[in-house]
Amino acid sequence: MAPRIVAVGDNVVDCYRKHAVMFPGGNCVNVAAYASRFGAESAYVGAVAADPAGALLRRALGEEGVGLDRLRVVDGFTAYCVIDHEDGDRVFVESDPGVSRFEPSGEDLAYIGTFDAVHVGRSSGLDEHLAELAGVAVLSYDFATSTDPGHVARVAPVCFLASFSGGGLSRPEADALLRSASAAGARWTLLTRGADGALLTDGTELHECAAVPATVVDTLGAGDTFAARVLVGLLSGESPAQSLAEAARAAAATCGVVGAFGHGVPVDVPAAALTLS
Repeated sequence: MAPRIVAVGDNVVDCYRKHAVMFPGGNCVNVAAYASRFGAESAYVGAVAADPAGALLRRALGEEGVGLDRLRVVDGFTAYCVIDHEDGDRVFVESDPGVSRFEPSGEDLAYIGTFDAVHVGRSSGLDEHLAELAGVAVLSYDFATSTDPGHVARVAPVCFLASFSGGGLSRPEADALLRSASAAGARWTLLTRGADGALLTDGTELHECAAVPATVVDTLGAGDTFAARVLVGLLSGESPAQSLAEAARAAAATCGVVGAFGHGVPVDVPAAALTLS
């Protein structure tokens, strides 16, 4: 049976200044979309506005087969980020969280409890609710580049999967981070390292994989792709080695296209008021 994964929290439209195109994105949105592509039954819980950016997010997630039963549409404007690139790597120019921050309700928690796993990202602003979320479904949490020991000590104990982006870390630093998250209580810890591959551990055994060669067009969404594939694999009972290998291939494919998972539409940039052209 396919695992059921719900992502809760951040969303954004990524506005590419060079191309004058916006794409749906945000860690939780990306994970929900890719989990669906990887065979999971996925859903997204969050908040968008009744504007063109919010309409894009709703349409794109729907087309990816992501459940939207608990997606709020509220007054205000949808979160956005203006992006440039240097040698294919993303550079964030301007951003605003808009209406994306919200407090999960009792109805949300009941809905989340019908899933096998709940995914939350650091940028979702939901850290104070992680224990509640982990109480109704196993928790996947994306620390992004946060390696603060206090943050790891607070969050790792409730994590089934703790994911980190560590492209700038040395191997000794990477190993130390894996040990600290595992010692704090994370069931699995994933560390992606860009061109240096990725590491996954359950605190007892360390699994490694090399990066798959890619023609890098845009790195946005590659880490989310990797984490989503590993989460689907672990929940499905796949071997860690196979999950890593498949995740590396999927992340390389994401690097070869603009946008985290497609669905781009024209936009006026910079995005003071996101309007479709």
